[in-house]
Amino acid sequence: MNIALEFFVVTFKVLWAFVVAAAKWLMRPKEKSVAGQVCLITGAGSGLGRLFALEFARRRARLVLWDINTQSNEETAGMVRHIYREISEEAAAAAAAAQQAGHGEEVLPHFNLQVHAYTCDVSKRENVYTTAERVRKEVGEVSVLVNNAGVVSGHHLLECPDELIERTMMVNCHAHFWTTKAFLPKMLELNHGHIVTVASSLGLFSTAGVEDYCASKFGVVGFHESLSHELKAAEKDGIKTTLVCPYLVDTGMFRGCRIRKEIEPFLPPLKPDYCVKQAMRAILTDQPMICTPRLMYMVTFMKSILPFEAVVCMYRFLGADKCMYPFIAQRKQATNNNEAKNGI
Repeated sequence: MNIALEFFVVTFKVLWAFVVAAAKWLMRPKEKSVAGQVCLITGAGSGLGRLFALEFARRRARLVLWDINTQSNEETAGMVRHIYREISEEAAAAAAAAQQAGHGEEVLPHFNLQVHAYTCDVSKRENVYTTAERVRKEVGEVSVLVNNAGVVSGHHLLECPDELIERTMMVNCHAHFWTTKAFLPKMLELNHGHIVTVASSLGLFSTAGVEDYCASKFGVVGFHESLSHELKAAEKDGIKTTLVCPYLVDTGMFRGCRIRKEIEPFLPPLKPDYCVKQAMRAILTDQPMICTPRLMYMVTFMKSILPFEAVVCMYRFLGADKCMYPFIAQRKQATNNNEAKNGI
């Protein structure tokens, strides 16, 4: 094709992409069904991972839960089983009512709803591969992979033990490589699947005091974007990807983090339920990326075009330059208290 003509076609496609995006913004797309599909969630024992599990369970997906904490993971599994029982009871009641009324109404198909909990340390590559093989044998092939597991060290760079830095990188970033390598081949074979990367707004812009966490989240954002491009290049349009980048979520992970008190009422920590519901909407409508709240899109854009010193001025005005310092101080105090309690 002539390069001038091709440039015209590309320009049209870019403008059309804006039109489609605007239409999706104004008219909510229909959510796809995940009923009966195997959905694997890492870090399912607490926080956002647990809430993701409950949301997928309500949509009748078959759940595979991974977490390093066996007890908390089993607690999540118990909550999922409770939802499954409610779904089964409602389906049975609907079927009985339809039969009694003599109506030939179609009843939603009943899937063999089960939840499987596995103890897995996603920072260990061989543990991931071994557990993934168990999942394939005991449950089946994974259709939806939610890479959610995450940790934070809570130390300034020069005070942070090397082992904690390595663990942050392995859990928050490297684990995504291992889980994706474990489950992507079958998705490619079937040209069907969905990979969800739960990152953070700190994977799009950074702040002081959490160098290891920001590096891990920037890394996983890069991994996700490159993977998305690779799937497009391979023309595997049946495999969807969604990048989730929330602002500070009130799960206790960053307890004590504070921005300027006058600004905080306008930008409070996100409620976990709200964050997950927004992410679920994005996943079920095949949205490539979701930043919550929407203000994060503007912050990311401004960071890309403004001089660094201008960004620093904005950070200082918002109180975002040292927002992690109270959190780090609390972590340090808690560590000192534990050491004193244990007589160290």
